[in-house]
Amino acid sequence: MNWLSNLVRPKLRALVRKTDVPDNLWTNCPSCGQMLYHRDLEANLHVCSKCGHHLRLRAHKRIEMLFDEGRFETVATPEALVDPLRFRDRKRYGERLRDAQAATGMADAIVLAEGTIGGHIAVIAALDFEFMGGSMGVAVGNAFLAGARLAVRRRAPFIAISSSGGARMQEGILALMQLPRTVIAVQEVREAGLPYITVLADPTTGGVSASFAMLGDIAIAEPGAVIGFAGARVIEETIRQTLPDGFQRSEYLHEHGMLDLVVPRSELKPTLARLLRLLGESSGASSEGAARLAADP
Repeated sequence: MNWLSNLVRPKLRALVRKTDVPDNLWTNCPSCGQMLYHRDLEANLHVCSKCGHHLRLRAHKRIEMLFDEGRFETVATPEALVDPLRFRDRKRYGERLRDAQAATGMADAIVLAEGTIGGHIAVIAALDFEFMGGSMGVAVGNAFLAGARLAVRRRAPFIAISSSGGARMQEGILALMQLPRTVIAVQEVREAGLPYITVLADPTTGGVSASFAMLGDIAIAEPGAVIGFAGARVIEETIRQTLPDGFQRSEYLHEHGMLDLVVPRSELKPTLARLLRLLGESSGASSEGAARLAADP
């Protein structure tokens, strides 16, 4: 028996062996590269403590963050046809859907929920970028319309939170048809005399920005969010001009009158609570006046 190799060496290795560390304890900030500890990041609502960059947030987390005491009821969404066009690129669309469902635990890219914000009942529809880029297909259109009609039945404000790359290309013209469908849903809320508020998160682009995301009676965005229809590079190549600094960012859109408010994530819930209180007290208040009052506690 070789006592050096069989006895001493294993004991030395045990002393210097590295402890297994989970891979998800730290996150790199996409903006400044700062290493962020997962518990600190969670406590700071997934906002970088160094540069203030707002990292993308899952739909359920957004909803939990906004409702009183994090309590809400999810609303079942209508079923939609799976792969109606039998689309295939490198893999079948049905396979992509199953992969996204397994990875996210969601049926599709939208979550509907109802609860209270500052004591005021509200219905929220939130897109989740983790599910195929938050893209809008028939299932999302069905769910958005169901959320709008639920808000009308409850006599409650309807809040839409967008984080999306646009219409889902695998559903072709059927996805594009969701643009007018969501516009009709917004109109139903307005005809009922109820507020419709939009919260634009990073990114809000394509067919989503060209439909319900930009139709809010009051439009709010998170800091630094990319908001627009086509990408900046595509626009530059088309017009053959250099775009201004900060183009398609929420601050730029706010300066040019496209948004009412740019609100940090930590202040979003109290801002929405003030807006719901003000809109509830005076149904005739203009969106400009309500936004101004909400900005001044």
